[in-house]
Amino acid sequence: MCCQILDIDELNKKAGVLCANCVAGAGCKIYASRPQVCRDFECEWLTERSVPAALKPDKVGTLFLICPDTDQYQAVTDPTRPNAWRHPLVFKHLVAMAKEGHVVVAKSGANSWRIYPTGECANWV
Repeated sequence: MCCQILDIDELNKKAGVLCANCVAGAGCKIYASRPQVCRDFECEWLTERSVPAALKPDKVGTLFLICPDTDQYQAVTDPTRPNAWRHPLVFKHLVAMAKEGHVVVAKSGANSWRIYPTGECANWV
């Protein structure tokens, strides 16, 4: 999912476009020499034990990450599944993160929504 969803300047890769170095079923063909940004990136599903296996990004179409610039907890969707963040399992997780005090933002392309501890959501600019 990170090879499709994220913008990677070092590879001239735009967000939402599958990385040219990603081989379906095999992974990264430049893994040993991939850019540092790729080496450093780890989504919340990989690093945070509290994120259940049922929320594996490729299963739910949503990548969970903490934005280093804003400290927001973000749910970034697969462009082919723009409403994936609204799936009951994903949304429940996002509300739980908001209840823990995080600023939670769901992103789909150029659109963003803030998720509140009450379960409400609103367009986010």
